Amino acid sequence: MPRIRCWSLLVVMLVAVSGAMSGAAHAQQYPVEYDFSVGTLAEIAHPGGSLPGANDWNCRPGAAHPNPVVLTHGTGGGKQTNWGVYVPLLVNNGYCVYADTFGNYDIPWPGSAIGGMLPIEQSAGQLAAFVDQVLAATGAARVDIVGHSQGNFIGNYYVKRLGGAAKVDKLVALAPPWLGTDAGLEEVREYLGLLGVREAYDAGIEALCRSCVQFSPNSDFVMALNADGVYHPDVAYTNIVTARDELVVPYTAGLVDGVGVTNIVVQDGCPTDYSEHAGLVGSPRAAAFALNALDPAHPRPVPCSYIAPFTGRPS
Repeated sequence: MPRIRCWSLLVVMLVAVSGAMSGAAHAQQYPVEYDFSVGTLAEIAHPGGSLPGANDWNCRPGAAHPNPVVLTHGTGGGKQTNWGVYVPLLVNNGYCVYADTFGNYDIPWPGSAIGGMLPIEQSAGQLAAFVDQVLAATGAARVDIVGHSQGNFIGNYYVKRLGGAAKVDKLVALAPPWLGTDAGLEEVREYLGLLGVREAYDAGIEALCRSCVQFSPNSDFVMALNADGVYHPDVAYTNIVTARDELVVPYTAGLVDGVGVTNIVVQDGCPTDYSEHAGLVGSPRAAAFALNALDPAHPRPVPCSYIAPFTGRPS
C-alpha cells in the first residue's frame, strides 16, 4: 500500500477513535473534597449553575457504567448545594452525572436555589421530565438515582406513581425517611398551641415549605405512597443511614426490609463515624457505600475514620 494511503488510513482511524471517545463518560478528573459545605460554596460562586462535570449533555455512558446517575436533593437543597462531593466523585469514576433543583419557587436567586419546597408530587413530576431529558440525550435505557432525604421520596414517588420503575435501575438512598418523620415538629406544634399561635405557625410552614407537612408518619402522602409497600419490586434499593440522624427520627424509618433491599448503618463497624443528616452526604465512608451500591460487581474498600458531624469531613 502506498505510504500516503497508509497515512490517510491512520488519520481516519484516529479521527474515528477520537470521535468515539469524545462522547464517552468524562476522562477529566475533578478534585473531591469530603465536606458537605463545598456545594453551598459552589452555589455562591456560580449562582444557579451546575457543578463541574455535571449536566454534560454530550456525555455518553461507557460499558462499565451504562446507567447515567441522577441526583435528587433534600429539603432546602439544590443541584449544587447538596452534591459538592458526589458530582466530582461520580464523574471521576466514569459516570455521566445529572442534577437539577426540584420543587423550588420561581423567584430570584438565592431563593431559586432552595429546592424541595413544593409538594413532593410536583417535584417528582419535574424529576420525571428531567429523567426523560437525560435518557434522550445519553441514549441510555435506564438511570440510577442517588437521593438524599426528601430526594428519596421524590425519586420513589416517580418510581411508584409516575411510571419511573421502567426507567430506573437502582435507587441509592442516603438518609431516607421511608416511614416518615416529624423530628419533634409535633411537640413544637403542641407547645405553640398552648401559646395560642399554632395556626399562625402552620400557615407559615404551609406558605414556605409545602412539602414539610408531608413528612409526618401519618400524613396522607406517606400513607398513600406506602399503601402497597415501600419499594417497587423492579428497582434495587440501597439504604445508607446514620444512627445520629437528627431529622429522620427514628433513623430506623429508613431501614425498611424488602426483597433485594440492602440496609446499611454507617456506624456499624465504625463507631468514630459522627455524621448526622447533612454530614452523611459529605462523608467518604457513606460515599464508598454508595459507589459499591451503584457498581456491586466491583466493590471497593470502605474507609473508617473520625467523621465530623454536619460536614462529614474525615480526619
